[in-house]
Amino acid sequence: PEAGIVLIRQFKPDVLFLDIEMPRMNGFRMLEEVGELDFDIIFTTAYNHYAVDAIRVSAFDYLLKPVSIKDLQDAVVRLIKHRHGQTRDRLEVLRQSLLENKHQDEKIAIPTAEGLEFIIIKNIIHIESSSNYCKLFFLAGKPLLVTKLLKEFEDLLMPYQFFRVHNSHLINLKYIQKYIRGEGGQVLMQNGDVIGVSRRKKEEFLKLLLI
Repeated sequence: PEAGIVLIRQFKPDVLFLDIEMPRMNGFRMLEEVGELDFDIIFTTAYNHYAVDAIRVSAFDYLLKPVSIKDLQDAVVRLIKHRHGQTRDRLEVLRQSLLENKHQDEKIAIPTAEGLEFIIIKNIIHIESSSNYCKLFFLAGKPLLVTKLLKEFEDLLMPYQFFRVHNSHLINLKYIQKYIRGEGGQVLMQNGDVIGVSRRKKEEFLKLLLI
């Protein structure tokens, strides 16, 4: 995000394609840092369909991840035809709309062979990676295998109390039942799964647990 702010100020774009949830700084905070918003904004998002409705009304447009070429082309065509309005006003309405939806069970959109599956974030216990695939484990039901990197899930879910305890494991801190001491240690999750903590992550992880 910090590098993006520099580039925006330098090149003064006509339109900015921007994610909402990013590591260290979300999209709203990034726009506040930019200052004067003399460009249009198209958000790319994995928010659930409740928030997406608000985004459609408030921002100029949105693209739901994963973004298809057709969706991108259609958004650009709409922008060319209808470019007008006060970007800052639309941004504030969008911010309020999303805050009003905080009581809803927030979801992420997961690409599947059939299309998109909307997953309630709080139902994810942990995520395990293997090469270019990730397996999501839930409070109930079968695990879900998706073609997505663990780093993508880490960036998306960190604001929701998820922590990457190992190169191949991202866990929901709310569902830790026990920490077992060891070289790096292990965590017992509420569904009975035992997950190893890497030595490199141990100190940071224990600090989080003791807050």
